[in-house]
Amino acid sequence: MLWVMCLCHRDSSVRVVVFRSLVPKVFCAGADLKERSLMSNAETELFVQDLRSLMTQIASLPMPTIAAMDGVALGGGLELALACDLRTAAYSAQMGLVETKRGLLPGAGGSQRLPRIIGITLAKELIFTGRSVGGQTALEMGLVNRAVEQNQTGDAAYREALSLAREILPQAPIAVRMAKEAMDMGFEVDITSAMAIERMCYARVSRFGGGGAKWSHTKSRSKTELERSSEQ
Repeated sequence: MLWVMCLCHRDSSVRVVVFRSLVPKVFCAGADLKERSLMSNAETELFVQDLRSLMTQIASLPMPTIAAMDGVALGGGLELALACDLRTAAYSAQMGLVETKRGLLPGAGGSQRLPRIIGITLAKELIFTGRSVGGQTALEMGLVNRAVEQNQTGDAAYREALSLAREILPQAPIAVRMAKEAMDMGFEVDITSAMAIERMCYARVSRFGGGGAKWSHTKSRSKTELERSSEQ
């Protein structure tokens, strides 16, 4: 997947990236604990570091990213979704950072990104208890942007993600990228520094004449231009 992330970073034609799973009822169930139990301490540390690097690569993609959770998203699976800008879920999906149940803690960004998304109090409750929540509850607490009833083909969240992507696609591409950069960078600093970041991003958009022209008509795009699907 790191190779795909590198391609997305370099490809300016990619406007939105959608992460989904082709495994029925599973987005990503997290690490294989049996495999992990056979690793040495050094191997475990390297494994976790690779996961952190992957999540950082996803979070740093310059275009909007959407995680479509049509099934279980636990541990590292939810951490992958948290690294995305937006999340959709089926009501039947189950999401949680369950590491404390296994004597661990979220090690690929979950302990940092979850509080930033739903607030520190709720994040502590979910991590301390290792509790999983369904799509409706996730929507109510702000963990996902949209939640929908699952359909017969088991891809309702993915379809909703594509619908959200289609709302983003007509907008000026450079403006969207600069808006993401302004928000992501500004969120981590004080308001004075954040306003300076916004000013910098605004100036960069202005140099491109308004952030790139909007699409004036509907244009057929290949699947790889609309999404980068990743089987989990």
